[in-house]
Amino acid sequence: MLEILETNNGYFEKALFFIKPEFSGYSENKLRDLAQAEIKSAINPPKQKYKYKTNKLLSFICFAGVFILGVAIGILISFFI
Repeated sequence: MLEILETNNGYFEKALFFIKPEFSGYSENKLRDLAQAEIKSAINPPKQKYKYKTNKLLSFICFAGVFILGVAIGILISFFI
């Protein structure tokens, strides 16, 4: 078991990693480096919120475009009737 006390995160005080038996021969420094990298990637996930906002904005633009197109088609049909 490996205990990391410096998570550099205000929410988490420490992290515990349970080492698989086949990797128990690795040096403690290498295991700590791997654990720190894992903590860093877990704390800073790849900009998921930004992608959500982009998708939300794109959905709104598509909806607005379809709405305007529908209104334009309605106006054209009303001229022919």
